Amino acid sequence: MRDRYHRVRVARVIRETAEAHSLVLSVPPELSDTFRYLPGQYLTVRVPHAAGSVARCYSLCSSPFDGGPPAVTVKRTRGGHVSNWICDRVEAGTELEVMPPAGAFTPRSLHADLLLFAGGSGITPVMSILRAALSEGDGRVVLVYANRDAASVIFAAALADLAARYPDRLRVHHWYDVEAGPPTADVLRELVEPYAGYETFVCGPEPYMAVVEKALATLAVPPGRIHIERFDAGPAEPADSAAATVEVTMDGRTHRYPWPAGTRLLDVLVERGLSAPFSCRQGTCASCACRITAGEVDLLHNEVLEDEDFADGYILACQAIAKTAEVSVTYD
Repeated sequence: MRDRYHRVRVARVIRETAEAHSLVLSVPPELSDTFRYLPGQYLTVRVPHAAGSVARCYSLCSSPFDGGPPAVTVKRTRGGHVSNWICDRVEAGTELEVMPPAGAFTPRSLHADLLLFAGGSGITPVMSILRAALSEGDGRVVLVYANRDAASVIFAAALADLAARYPDRLRVHHWYDVEAGPPTADVLRELVEPYAGYETFVCGPEPYMAVVEKALATLAVPPGRIHIERFDAGPAEPADSAAATVEVTMDGRTHRYPWPAGTRLLDVLVERGLSAPFSCRQGTCASCACRITAGEVDLLHNEVLEDEDFADGYILACQAIAKTAEVSVTYD
């Protein structure tokens, strides 16, 4: 899977807030087709780590239709190796290892009326969608953007500019926790009730998304009209999963662990303290890919591995559950 990463130079770093940086990328002409993207998609970035390397997904904040270069936004998180490495070390001229765009958090039509919910850095893919819809579509766009305070607002100037340029099509509702407390489902329901028929996109911290989902449920918004971006997949336990023992080779060492039925391989390895690479946990980025050398697994979800990858033995640790009593995998 290493050949899925490409070296891409950072052309410019924009400090959006004290904690968030946008990286404007200079994609080589020979990779222009590889890095074509849809509004709302993300890139997977791999950086050095004591255990070798580690990767994380960062959403594109740019629009693919304005002729500008792609850009991703990275918000520093406490204890986050990748985000801190990027915010501390990346500057114009830095080369990053980047996978091609991925993800399905994108509108079916840019002409639809859109209701967008963003919390904190969840604005990043929402901003890409908003920019594309305003420039390429003719629908109305409503954004509800929650932050700790005004200083935490990413893209504040850009949002103000877009609101001034599209006064009849864009409405931006800022919510500041320091002034009004965290938003509640009842307040959000009242705020967005006039837009309940709009196509809805939600991205942000889990507590914020839970409140938004509750508000939308009380408005009886059909689930098919609600699109949620999560970089964390919950547990699953299919009835036909098997308890097993896994033998994993990593960094030249081999380990054996019990593998409980219904548990994803990545969860087993992380719980045991191994520095197994991962990013989205949704089966969409391949950062967690490893090779199976014995036994069989089932993948709960896969949007990235292709037939040739399976032929080479690759699986996704974040989606793999044991199918046989003995399974061996390698990251080397």
